[in-house]
Amino acid sequence: MERDMAETSKTTPKKTTARKAAPTKTGATAAAPDSNTAEAKTRFNAALEEAKAGAAALKAEASGKAVNLREQAKGKGEDWVSEAKAYGEQAKGKAGELAVEGKTKASDALSSLGKMVADNAPAIDERFGTQYGDYARKASRTLHETSAKLDNKSVEEIGDDARKFVRESPGLAVGLAAVAGFLIARVLRGNRD
Repeated sequence: MERDMAETSKTTPKKTTARKAAPTKTGATAAAPDSNTAEAKTRFNAALEEAKAGAAALKAEASGKAVNLREQAKGKGEDWVSEAKAYGEQAKGKAGELAVEGKTKASDALSSLGKMVADNAPAIDERFGTQYGDYARKASRTLHETSAKLDNKSVEEIGDDARKFVRESPGLAVGLAAVAGFLIARVLRGNRD
């Protein structure tokens, strides 16, 4: 019997029940949803306008602050540039003073070396012969002439001459710089000991 019921339920169509339609609203009840919708739209539009006004105020405030910060940065930048120029001028003046002082010391050193070689020329004549004494005297004259030329030239002229020398014979310039660096290192290391 269970079998018969199962078979009949499979083949028998189900009956659908009809739903009752919602009662239609008329009059005062129909106007309530429209007024609520209108009120909601009005509030939403008011909130939207308020948000737009707030965004515009924030934009104006941010723009004002950006202009203020830009002006402050520009002022700081100009201050730093003027300070850098002042320091550059001070450094240039100090470098010029040191260059003149270095030129004077180099000239004095060459002159002293020339005098020392000239003073020792007679002793060289006695020990090694007049030919070597003549070499010493010639070296002494060359050192004195170089010292005089160095005294007569300005620092700018010496710099120009050095640039010209480096352009004409760069290999020799590098070699001389290496020897000079070695000698300076020896002198400085000797001062520490």
